[in-house]
Amino acid sequence: MFIQLIGCSKGIHILNACEEEKEAASPVVTGNDGDNQLPEDPQTFTWKVVNFSRLNVKKLYSDDFIAGGYKWRILIFPKGKNAEYLSMYLAAADSAALPSGWIIYADFSLSVVNQTQNDYSIRKETQHRFCSTASEWGFELFMSLAELYDRDKGYLVGDVCTIEAEVAVLSDSEYMSYDSINSKKVTNFVGLKNQGATCYLNSLLQTFYHIPYFRKAVYHMPTTENDMPLALQNLFYKLQFSDDSVATRELTKSFGWDSSDVFKQHDVEELNRLLCEKLEGKMKGTIVEGTIQQLFEGHNMSYIECISVDYKSTHKETFNDIQLLVKGCSDVYASFDKYVEVDYLDGDNKYKSEVYGLQDAKKGALFIDFPPVLQLHLKRFEYDNMRGNDSKINDRYEFPLQLDLDRENGKYLSSEADRTVRNLYTLHRYKFDDERVTKVDAKRALEEQYGGQGKLPQTNSEYGFQISQNSNAYLLVYIRESDKEKIMCNVDQKDIGEHLRVRYSTSSMSCLFIIAPISHVDLTILMDIFKARFKRDQEDEEQKKKEESEANLYTIIKVARDEDMQRQIGKDIYFDLVDHEKVKSFRIQRETLFSAFKEDIKKEFRVPVQFQRYWLWAKRQNHTYRPDWPLTRLEEAQTVGQLRKVFNKFHNAELKLFLEVELGPELMLLSPPEKAKDDILLFFKLYDPEKEDMRYVGRLFAKGISNPMEILSKLNAMAGYAPDQEIELYERFKQLLPGFLPRPKFFGFFSFLFSVTVLMEIKFEPSVMCENIDKNSTFRSNELEDGDIVCFQKSLTAESRQQFRYPDVPSFLEYVHNRQVVHFRSLDKPKEQGFCLELSRINTYDEVVGRIAQQLELDDPSKIRLTSHDCLSQQPKPQPIKYRGLDYLVNMLVHYNKISDILYYEVLDIPLPEFQGLKPFKVAFHRATKDEVVIHMISLPKQSTVDDVMKNLKTKVELSHPDAELRLLEVFCHKIYKILPTTEKIENINDRYWTLRAEEQFINVDPSFLQIPEEEKNIGPHDRLVHVYHFNKEAAQNQMKIKNFGEPFLLIIREKETLAELKLRIQKKLQVPDEDFAKWKFAIVTFDWPEYLEDLDILLSRFQQRGNVSRAREQYLGLEHSDGAFKRTHATHQNRHWREKPLRICD
Repeated sequence: MFIQLIGCSKGIHILNACEEEKEAASPVVTGNDGDNQLPEDPQTFTWKVVNFSRLNVKKLYSDDFIAGGYKWRILIFPKGKNAEYLSMYLAAADSAALPSGWIIYADFSLSVVNQTQNDYSIRKETQHRFCSTASEWGFELFMSLAELYDRDKGYLVGDVCTIEAEVAVLSDSEYMSYDSINSKKVTNFVGLKNQGATCYLNSLLQTFYHIPYFRKAVYHMPTTENDMPLALQNLFYKLQFSDDSVATRELTKSFGWDSSDVFKQHDVEELNRLLCEKLEGKMKGTIVEGTIQQLFEGHNMSYIECISVDYKSTHKETFNDIQLLVKGCSDVYASFDKYVEVDYLDGDNKYKSEVYGLQDAKKGALFIDFPPVLQLHLKRFEYDNMRGNDSKINDRYEFPLQLDLDRENGKYLSSEADRTVRNLYTLHRYKFDDERVTKVDAKRALEEQYGGQGKLPQTNSEYGFQISQNSNAYLLVYIRESDKEKIMCNVDQKDIGEHLRVRYSTSSMSCLFIIAPISHVDLTILMDIFKARFKRDQEDEEQKKKEESEANLYTIIKVARDEDMQRQIGKDIYFDLVDHEKVKSFRIQRETLFSAFKEDIKKEFRVPVQFQRYWLWAKRQNHTYRPDWPLTRLEEAQTVGQLRKVFNKFHNAELKLFLEVELGPELMLLSPPEKAKDDILLFFKLYDPEKEDMRYVGRLFAKGISNPMEILSKLNAMAGYAPDQEIELYERFKQLLPGFLPRPKFFGFFSFLFSVTVLMEIKFEPSVMCENIDKNSTFRSNELEDGDIVCFQKSLTAESRQQFRYPDVPSFLEYVHNRQVVHFRSLDKPKEQGFCLELSRINTYDEVVGRIAQQLELDDPSKIRLTSHDCLSQQPKPQPIKYRGLDYLVNMLVHYNKISDILYYEVLDIPLPEFQGLKPFKVAFHRATKDEVVIHMISLPKQSTVDDVMKNLKTKVELSHPDAELRLLEVFCHKIYKILPTTEKIENINDRYWTLRAEEQFINVDPSFLQIPEEEKNIGPHDRLVHVYHFNKEAAQNQMKIKNFGEPFLLIIREKETLAELKLRIQKKLQVPDEDFAKWKFAIVTFDWPEYLEDLDILLSRFQQRGNVSRAREQYLGLEHSDGAFKRTHATHQNRHWREKPLRICD
């Protein structure tokens, strides 16, 4: 069977999951025992958060609840984390009390319940491996705060937000089958990587790939370098033979897409149509010409048949997919019934035939034939009058594993259909979630995609559980049983072009392919070179595999020396002693005696065995590594493998050693001194505040019972100072864990200064810990131990300290850890380089804008507004940073666990706090008596209404008449979506998604005023205001589709006005020349179905007879331009928002 479901809440075949999730930590191999079975019944927990809008906390936890035998809780960030979105996570509660090494696999969903219309509840689901390092998981961008706080949306009722969590604990096998690493092994398939918001693309590509006949045709297409067919061939080849998930970047690059395109969601049906059109064009004139038609093309016919006379009008069309209604239909069969439903034309709506005049008639559509691969597009979106935008239909809608379109004696087929063809279709079952591929139970796969409130079946139990499903399919792909053998053919190496086999057999050679004329001899030589290199690469690969298979027979030993510390400290290393990745490593058989390994060291470093002493490195609780104890003679008598087992107590597979070599006068080698129990090995770094430099100067053994003052002369000798030089000492510093960016608690650091030698163990946050050392106490009393680091510098007077930026070790290390060069760019020119400033990541908001103001020579820093950088799209984030909305620079730079070095700035006319209280937006003013449009920027307090906007606009524009009124319209995609009431709050209007258009009305103006448009005069009680849109028809995959363009407008239709009379008014209003106007056709368009009008038709009756239409823009007077002429657009309207950016695939 072949299931191709596109739609639901995850990636491949599951289209609405571009939300960002928290990144997982590296896994520890352990887990729960369990067979490959479906998860237990999930437990549902409901949390009602009261006084939600008045919460004054950064984050909030729910009470604990039990699921799968474990305690859980929900974590929310009511004001968002790094963006204007509610952040929500599931957390393992009381994780500190769980046993060491705990791991819980869970499948869970989080929901914000819509308390007025449950179907609009927002639900997101995922799976995660919870452990001590990743005990919280969820969604940083769960839902827009603007949508959450909108009183009309229904998510906050009585200032109560209802949140639900549904948790099912998984077994090891269940979770691992979900992991992309095992996709190939478990299912023999691999997934596709999501570039940002390309889940819809991945869905379609997987669909096409799993139609082998289509894949084979693509392999046989002729190609040129860097063109789209070659990129698609490469992608299919990798999907077929790769063991890992496949990237789509090469293909999208061949489409002509840039980074902005891959971060925009598009309709999968539109992409399907466009991609098939491009491939169909590329296949023309080749051996695979006609493949698209053979696979996907079917035919239908629409008809109008008179009831009383023998007259029938038919129109045949081709289709590549069928659009089925979901609203009001329970399943696919109900939608097909609706598709072929007969509509009767009678009464005032009689059909006017060319021969018999007005007649009672019936109208409908039937299918002539269905294609081998049937694509059903489910219409899951409709206009919501209450919300003023398109809303998803989440009704339960079922579709079968087997679809019979010959049912009930072929009720869907026309008389011309070939009844010998059996139209029985079936489906396959794999679930693709971008990079993950899992095998699923067929019934469960279907149930999860039906939508609505469903009961999810359990294959291993007699009961199911109730879930509210926002995941649902909206593109179904069926394959006809009678064509299955042909469509589901084998695709092997012989079907793949030579150019692909050569490319991937030599891909590891890093060769450059040059397209140029070459001789046969040259080609032979070139192929010989390829074969030789390929053989060598195979040998290297085999050697690599051999080493990996023998890894358990060897131990990697990394040996650090004083020379490594001298080379690294002050350049690469400040907070530790050495980077072990940059020291000499040795691969030694585990059975080798350590004494034999010492001989290897003798040869490598020219240090005789008797002068070598080795220390094991240990990981401390503060996450630093220090030489911890020297190897004894007994330990050195063991094998390397035995020592490694000892070291594995510290959870590291490598053996890390410090080689202690003692040097006497004139660098003479000395035997290591006997280490007494009270001896402590200390390492020393020297800081120079004048040069702002830190370097390694050596190490010493100190007696634990001795006083630190006793070693000062030795330290002065190490530094090259005079024996009596007063110095300050600092001990124990620790760098912050990588990637962890907490909020700093304070900025100051201890800087004690004494007139005599000062010894300090300093402790400062966030990045370095330093504690004061009591100079009168012993080393042991100061908790110094083997491997500790002591920094020292010259003591400074109070006056001399003022001469240096960083006068002491704490301030220098603070600078080193937090220094950040930030590239500031003007928000108006985000691609242009601006200026750079060196700042500290713990600079406050005020300090950052203060430095920018200083750079720009601006008196008032509060006029600067900052915007963070999106590391994924390489663009400014859509929402700017609020005034003091983020405390520190690091918060401004962090984006999904990455640190950017870019910030955008803009200089406002007024201070930002004042500006934030305003709602700025653009209004396009259409003056009735002038053919011009002027854009006005308006900023008003957020609690203002549309009436306030109109009053403000009147002060900026010249009205055609002093008593003229204004109305404000929302326009999108060349349609008028809403006439905004004067009481509407402007904080609910978003001009990022709509064009706001203001136009004049003359309701209270004396009718004798000559400039009043005719349609605005003497409006009768039965006259009707209708929408008028321009459109033309475009052929798409042999189908004619309506496409709107130009400026829509509203028009009054008189009670008994004919089309001929109305045409005169429209021509006068639009000032169209007679020659052009004569080419126009007029139609009443209902849900993109035009019914053409005659000059004598009474228009108002044609509108009225259709009853109550759900939205005015779905039934409008259409002006058809056959040649696409008269597209009256204005330059001022060409700044369309990105969401209107058309999907394209370049040739």
